[in-house]
Amino acid sequence: MHRIVVLALPDVVAFDLSVPAQVFGHRDERDRYDFAVCSLRAGPVPTTTGFAIEATAGIEAVTSADTVIVPGFFPLDAPPEPVLDALRNTTARMVSVCTGAFALAAAGLLDGRAATTHWRDAGDLAARFPKIDVRPDVLYIDGGEVLTSAGVAASIDLCLHLFRTDHGAAAAARVARRMVVAPHRSGGQAQFVDRPLPDGNGLAQTCSWILDRLGEPTTVDEMARHAGYAPRTFARHFRAETGMTPLRWLTAQRLLEARRLLEATELGIDEVARRCGLGTAANLRLHLAREAATTPSAYRTAFRGSTIR
Repeated sequence: MHRIVVLALPDVVAFDLSVPAQVFGHRDERDRYDFAVCSLRAGPVPTTTGFAIEATAGIEAVTSADTVIVPGFFPLDAPPEPVLDALRNTTARMVSVCTGAFALAAAGLLDGRAATTHWRDAGDLAARFPKIDVRPDVLYIDGGEVLTSAGVAASIDLCLHLFRTDHGAAAAARVARRMVVAPHRSGGQAQFVDRPLPDGNGLAQTCSWILDRLGEPTTVDEMARHAGYAPRTFARHFRAETGMTPLRWLTAQRLLEARRLLEATELGIDEVARRCGLGTAANLRLHLAREAATTPSAYRTAFRGSTIR
C-alpha cells in the first residue's frame, strides 16, 4: 500500500495539513493509502492558528514513505539539520504545499527545478534560493518526483492531481465530490490574486509609474532608467523583490487590468486589450490562455460580480 507521510514542522499551517489529510487520510481511502503525520519527534506540534496537532511518528517515518508532503509553516527559517537530512535521503515522491517549498529548497531538492509557493513569498524564495526557477503565477507544478503548490486552496488542486495520477480521473472526481470542490484545475492556471507593489528603493515608484501608463509600450530599459539602475542591475533587483522578471511582471499587471475591465465594464475585447497595453484581442486571448487557462469571455462569465479573488 502506498504510504503518505505529512511532515508537520513547528508552526505548521493547519489548513495546509488538513487538505492532504482529507484527500489521502479519509476513511474512504484506507484501502488505497497508509497515511501518517510525523515531525522531528512524535508528539504535539504547534500550528499557526493557536492549537496543536499530534504527530504520531518522528522524522524516521520520512525514510519509509512513498510520498512525503510538507505543508506550509512560519517563520520561514531552515528546518533542523536532521529534518533536512531525512528529506535528502528518502526516495519518496516529494511534495510541498504553500511555504513548505522553503523546506524542500533548504534541503537542495528544488535546485535546478521550476517551483512555486504562495505568491506573497515567491520573491523571498527566489532571492534566498537563486538556483530555483520560481514561478509565482501557477497553482502547482508537477516535476515528476518533486511537486510544489501555491498557497492555501491550491493545495486542494495539487492533492487531487496526485490522487488523479495515482488512481485516475474518475476516482479523483469522486474525492472532489466528497470535498465539494471542483474536480480539476490545471496546474498552469494562474492564481487569481492582486499582488502588492515591491517595497525596494525606487522600485515601488517605478511600478506605480508603469501602472499609470499600462496602455503605452514600456521597455525594460525605460523601467531601469526611471528607477535609476542599469538595465541588468534593475532586472536583478526586480526579480529579487517580486520573484518575476520585469516583462513578466508587466504582462501580469496588464492581465490583471484586463481582468478588472472584463469584470467591471461592458467594453469589447479589443478595447480591453488596448486599454491594458496588450494591443489586440488576439494578443489578450493568447496571454490569458497561457497565464490563466481561460478566455476573455469565459473569465467575464466566471468572475463578474465576484468579490473573492
